[in-house]
Amino acid sequence: MLNKVNEIQLSYKESFLTSCETTISSSSKAAAILLQSFDMNTIALQETFKVLLLNNSNKVKGIYTLSIGGITGTLVDIRILFAVVLKSLSTAVILCHNHPSGTLKASELDKEITQKIKKAGSYLDVKVLDHIILSPDGKYFSFADNGLL
Repeated sequence: MLNKVNEIQLSYKESFLTSCETTISSSSKAAAILLQSFDMNTIALQETFKVLLLNNSNKVKGIYTLSIGGITGTLVDIRILFAVVLKSLSTAVILCHNHPSGTLKASELDKEITQKIKKAGSYLDVKVLDHIILSPDGKYFSFADNGLL
């Protein structure tokens, strides 16, 4: 009889007070914070998908790098994304990835994965506030600002 299961450990420990955290009030503020989290040597080389974790007041809890891919794409595993979101007790997220080519246009795959994550979040009471695409020159495209969310 099997009565034990393997346990996956993911830890989240707050290291600063909520009152000291940055509040996200616009896509430009979110884009600026997310851009700082990218390695400027690889932002033009590899597509990376990140998640900005927020509390109920839209204060930043952290940034999680979900995947690092190749020149034209990266894998987004929704199960891992929500494992991190739930473990960190985040109530909202802002999705982000870069386009090494510099093109600030959402692809059909970008739109599909965003809707899939948004739908999954709705079942868990986690809001997807935006999906930001960053270019190596620091410019960005916001799904929310452009009516794609």
